[in-house]
Amino acid sequence: MARNNYLVGLDIGTKKTVAIIGEITEEQKVEIIGIGVAESKGIRKGVVVNLDLTIAAIKRAQEEAELMAGVEIESAYVGISGSHIKSFNSRGVVAVSGKNREISREDIRRVIDQARALSIPPDREIIHIIPQEFIVDEQDGIKDPLGMSGIKLEVNVHIVTSAITSIQNLKNCLERAGIGIQEIVLNQIATSHSVLTHDERELGVGLIDIGAGTTEVAIFERGALWYTSTIPLGGDNFTNDIAVGLRTPIPEAEKIKKKYGCVALPVAEEQDTIEVPTVGKGRKSRVMSRQILADIIQPRAEEIFRLVDSDIKRMGYEKSLNSGLVLTGGTALLDGLEEVAEEIFDLPVRRGDPNYVGGLIDRVSTPDYATAVGLILYGYNQILERGFTKDKKKGFWTRIKDWFNE
Repeated sequence: MARNNYLVGLDIGTKKTVAIIGEITEEQKVEIIGIGVAESKGIRKGVVVNLDLTIAAIKRAQEEAELMAGVEIESAYVGISGSHIKSFNSRGVVAVSGKNREISREDIRRVIDQARALSIPPDREIIHIIPQEFIVDEQDGIKDPLGMSGIKLEVNVHIVTSAITSIQNLKNCLERAGIGIQEIVLNQIATSHSVLTHDERELGVGLIDIGAGTTEVAIFERGALWYTSTIPLGGDNFTNDIAVGLRTPIPEAEKIKKKYGCVALPVAEEQDTIEVPTVGKGRKSRVMSRQILADIIQPRAEEIFRLVDSDIKRMGYEKSLNSGLVLTGGTALLDGLEEVAEEIFDLPVRRGDPNYVGGLIDRVSTPDYATAVGLILYGYNQILERGFTKDKKKGFWTRIKDWFNE
């Protein structure tokens, strides 16, 4: 695979593993040319719990995507999530040391170093340091201070950390699957690239990604990421509720959720019925009202949204959601979920489908592919910024990353 022309996003989720191959065209656009999907059995709530099963899922998704695209996967941008992810905001302050008080790249390096100079537990590793804004002599909202004049330079950053063991297990799986790692990327950051608009990021928006094992939250404002968190509830909880409430096996409950799942029914559909297989051999299936299914799903949806709402209010970000909320992830496909969210948050809510790519977009146009597509777009942005030969033209955040890697 020619590294400059192809990108791979690998989303290793609790329910399924998705590998997507994208090609950068001559028009500098990304087209999806390969998609591979495999059932995940070695992941629980975003964390590897069985290496062999996880490796097998990665290989199946890899082979399927390679067969469709006609290219081999050498390395990938890999998503990471789970309750072990912890993040916080930090602030750094330094005096400008350059000649004529002109801010140099060394000043920027020092101020970010000062912001990250916190006591991190030995069992944790920093995976992202995201500058939110710089302040030069009390003037805030500055994105790139290089070359500006000032006496005091400050920076606000968002730091994301992960359990070292979780990252190492993920790396071991990929190494044994024969896939190199371009970068490990927090799922919320990747997903935001495929579902959020520029205006939403600037005005302020909440991203809620409801996966199978966890619900991931991110708050963006003024073009930057300000808050991330994980709620340990997701689509599997809906499935378990259906299995218990309808007394049906879990695999059948999953099928019922995907085919008939809804949170609230219009009056015209209240008389719809569904066929429910029973537990145990020899028992006949039962015909039940779809309204019963909605009555089972709705309380769990309300619980998740109330937990997210409490989390956002606890951290004081409820006034940052000027653009409302965007729901994504596989569970966002449930009918009526946006309406329940609007009622609880009292904000406009929309479903986030992947955008900004071409090619086989019809195959990845639903929320359950948002993270995998977002990983490709994240990588594309990195390549675009690094593609310039002159440092001054290179993307600012990429320059910072390069400086720390020197």
